[in-house]
Amino acid sequence: MSDDLTPFLDNWPYNPDEIQSRIVAGADGREKIQTRLDLGVIQMELDGRPDGLHPDGFESWLDALEDRATRTAAAGDRFILEPSDCVSLMREGVMYYQRHLACFHLGRLDAVVRDTNRNLRLFAFVGLHAPTRQDKLLFDQYRPYVLMMRARALAQIAIESEDRRAAITAVDDGIAAVRAFLAEYGQEKNAPQCAELAALVQLREEIENARPPSPLERLEEQLEKAVALEDYEEAARLRDQLRQLRPSRETPSAFTQNPDDVAKMQQPPTA
Repeated sequence: MSDDLTPFLDNWPYNPDEIQSRIVAGADGREKIQTRLDLGVIQMELDGRPDGLHPDGFESWLDALEDRATRTAAAGDRFILEPSDCVSLMREGVMYYQRHLACFHLGRLDAVVRDTNRNLRLFAFVGLHAPTRQDKLLFDQYRPYVLMMRARALAQIAIESEDRRAAITAVDDGIAAVRAFLAEYGQEKNAPQCAELAALVQLREEIENARPPSPLERLEEQLEKAVALEDYEEAARLRDQLRQLRPSRETPSAFTQNPDDVAKMQQPPTA
């Protein structure tokens, strides 16, 4: 059998104008992700470290180094990443980036959330233990992009569940996180030029304009406003309407977290 990949690649022509990823069954029975590139194909595990390796017996170098940092701190010493550690972590982070990008286009949105959360954890870890500010920035410069992809995935999951409000909340959280990043580095004035921020603002507008809110969503939004304004008589009336529309569901959690608000809402309206 020839090692030449040409027949395989000829059966999957490369298209430079789109991301080409697919899921295949591996010889070990596990699902694999393949992504077509101009010079070939990369293959990744769907779970665990994308290349399937277990550095020092851990799922990833990040897990191994987090364990080392914990043991160092327990011994009363300060843990500092070596330059070689930073190189290994960067290479590994790129693997998770490649996978979450492929998963986004494959609609495996839970995996996108998982892998973006993982790389956000990576940035935070390097920020704590990098030997220099330059090493920290080498990783942290990608935080706005990863925050954007995480927000997009969470929003899409909510949209597929027909939960428009949760989708908007996911995008708003992403916008707030990107703005916090800019503030952390004193770059608030550059917010209009931030591509990730612009993409999330546009996504929010698209979600809002996709369709009018349902009667249930309108009532929930009115109830939020009534509670915020401490108009508990109106809130009680809206709460009763919500119960009629969804008798099997609880009152929205936002209005049951504050016992004082609940008590006021349960008082009968005054004449």
